[in-house]
Amino acid sequence: MSLLTWLSLVAVCCLGAMSPGPSLAVVLRHALSNSTRHAVVAALSHAIGVAMWAMLTIWGLAVLVVETPQIFQVITYVGAAYLAWLGIKALRSKGGQLALEGQQVPVSAAAWDGLMVSVLNPKLAVFFIALFSQFVSADLLLADKLIMMSTVTVIDSGWYILLTVLLARTGLLTKMQKGAATVDKVSGVVLLGLALKIAI
Repeated sequence: MSLLTWLSLVAVCCLGAMSPGPSLAVVLRHALSNSTRHAVVAALSHAIGVAMWAMLTIWGLAVLVVETPQIFQVITYVGAAYLAWLGIKALRSKGGQLALEGQQVPVSAAAWDGLMVSVLNPKLAVFFIALFSQFVSADLLLADKLIMMSTVTVIDSGWYILLTVLLARTGLLTKMQKGAATVDKVSGVVLLGLALKIAI
């Protein structure tokens, strides 16, 4: 893979990672309701799910999701239900206050949320098929496939971790935590809206 080709891949992956969506909502919610550590763990576990979809796409298995609408639909509805559940949790949460009082959910809960929000998002398969179709060829080397998968994973986790750390270092995270009850309600509405949009 040439440097120019790799830089093109990096540019598209950065744009994909930076676009707002349920992943950003989940990571930020853990940052506000729990801690920076929770958000970082959620970001890393989210990247594992992204890596899975990238790997399946590169090796051609994700095509099944697109060519078999029933499988795509099932995963889509399960993903929408999970986002709705996260939205309801956010609406009922007093997490911001708990974070200020030093009470937090287990880090494993953040890991699970981060992983599930990516694993249960079959649109990642569609995104990667569209993306990798520009870079994958019949004579693609194993090293190239690993570079592509690693690039996607590092950019995804790196973006969310960078965002969380910047918020924490600048003091914005603490200020936002004081108003986290409102942020929880807003993120809950956003997640429910996304769930409804996906289901429809």
